[in-house]
Amino acid sequence: QVQLVESGGGLVQAGGSLRLSCAASGRSFSSYTMGWFRQAPGKEREFVTGISWIGGSKYYADSVKGRFTISRDNAKNTLYLQMNSLKPEDTAVYYCAATREAVLGQAVDYWGQGTQVTVSS
Repeated sequence: QVQLVESGGGLVQAGGSLRLSCAASGRSFSSYTMGWFRQAPGKEREFVTGISWIGGSKYYADSVKGRFTISRDNAKNTLYLQMNSLKPEDTAVYYCAATREAVLGQAVDYWGQGTQVTVSS
């Protein structure tokens, strides 16, 4: 069992930055592929970025490529999302996710509760 708790969301102006964190409890955090999804009001939840269990493989949605950076610290059981050059369309609830699969996709085993990110224009 893995529990995920996100933090770091908030209100920021367009062009600004935020760093989200996801603290994981439970054993074997380092064996999970991790990542982030987001859900904007009135829209379906969408994939943002994923990272392999050792951090060697990272992949991003086209909409955030070059602006967002995912990383993980297995010693601290923590996942991060550095978000730069934020745009109003990045406004959403951001969810941390964990999967036993090699690549993060639709098969998510654990979800966090979400953290709100609001980008004002």
